[in-house]
Amino acid sequence: MSIDNLIKRLQNIMRQDSGVDGDAQRISQIVWVLFLKIYDSKEDLWELYDDNYESILPEDLRWRKWAVDNKDGKAMTGEELLTFVNDTLFPTLKSLEIDETTPRKSAIVREVFEDAYNYMKNGVLLRQVVNLIDDIDFTEIKERHAFNDIYETILKDLQSAGNSGEFYSPRATTDFIAEIINPQIGEIVADFACGTGGFLISALNILQKQIKTVDDKEKINNSLFGIEKKNLPHLLCMTNLLLHDIDAPNIIHGNSLEKNIRDYKEKDKFDCIMMNPPYGGTEEKIIQSNFPTELQTSETADLFVALILYRLKQGGRVGIILPDNFLFGNENSQKALKKKLLDECNLHTIVKLPAGVFAPYTSITTNILFFEKTVSTKEIHYYDVPLPEGYRSFSKTKPFRSIHLDCVRNWWDNRDKEDLNSYKVTIDEVIDKEYNLDFKNPNQLVEEREYTLEELLDTMEEKSKNIVSLVEEIRCALEGVEE
Repeated sequence: MSIDNLIKRLQNIMRQDSGVDGDAQRISQIVWVLFLKIYDSKEDLWELYDDNYESILPEDLRWRKWAVDNKDGKAMTGEELLTFVNDTLFPTLKSLEIDETTPRKSAIVREVFEDAYNYMKNGVLLRQVVNLIDDIDFTEIKERHAFNDIYETILKDLQSAGNSGEFYSPRATTDFIAEIINPQIGEIVADFACGTGGFLISALNILQKQIKTVDDKEKINNSLFGIEKKNLPHLLCMTNLLLHDIDAPNIIHGNSLEKNIRDYKEKDKFDCIMMNPPYGGTEEKIIQSNFPTELQTSETADLFVALILYRLKQGGRVGIILPDNFLFGNENSQKALKKKLLDECNLHTIVKLPAGVFAPYTSITTNILFFEKTVSTKEIHYYDVPLPEGYRSFSKTKPFRSIHLDCVRNWWDNRDKEDLNSYKVTIDEVIDKEYNLDFKNPNQLVEEREYTLEELLDTMEEKSKNIVSLVEEIRCALEGVEE
């Protein structure tokens, strides 16, 4: 049975359960069960390589003890299984004792289950779900990679479940940003609104190609940092990273904006930051108060940009997806934020994405901003990604793919080569526009000319004649209908 079919079968089983309502809950249910199965597979490996390894889980709560069905009629099912999960498993996992000495790979269990829930009310159906997931052998590379390949299918299903999809970024965008930022072993990559971990996985794929020693592999295990506010994407992110061999994911379940940014020290800063922050949301006054007065705003995306400026190391690099509103926003806080960005960092490139990149889930047009904390901005290069021939927009049936960014890749290191999609502006032009970054491509503009008064009057007269003629035709047509 393919992994793809497995997910469909799991969802079909849960559709029969009255306690599971909608795709978001179904996927949440799948993922907590999946997490425990994956964690048990990881523990098999940890025990193999470390004779002193001790599980944080009580022995009777380990997957191998309660979940495995040996087909001898002794496996828990029905009310017995439901009672065990609701009254023993979940309460214990939520209250596991951890402190500053607890290894990260042990502490993550309690973090994952702090806000997790068992939605299923039918113990027989729950047993079917557990058995199906237990059939996956995550110690086998082939099985693990197969699941990785369809992980995006789960995310897209989740994206269809209302607002829950807001934390998904197409792989084409996360891979492209990681490719441009090009993190190196020894650098720390951060995403302060990491969702299900798309940017971190894209960064990991770049880092893994650089592995030459065992020490390199260990460094990579500690190279990713994320914060996610919502429970379900946090759970998905932790599971996703475990599947990608990050044994101790450093993913915090919390709000990146709830700490006063003036309190961040050098140790709290990062080499690379890649993210697609939530936008269009509003933050309460208590959150806004964590920022300097001139930067305070209710717009979530703007606050994340401000946060980045305080948590980026000198020499650090950023790739971030932002809506058009960030470019042209002219509120005092937006102007102050853009001035700070341009003064403290080199905003060297803005890639303007075409319509429908996030379709059908949002029609908002977005941009990728690349900047580094080196010198202040002197000029900004723009690249307008064109729609393919015959496209009016990307859509669910015509999705945005990595190939659609090849034009940017070809231009990136050859910016002097003529390309009608590229142009640049100076910092003086930005200041003259009061920090409006929404410059139009001069190569695409229709040539403008000045008209004399006589020409304008002639044009108006001609249009008036056309209107009179059209009205007369309509009148005659109506008279014909009345007769």
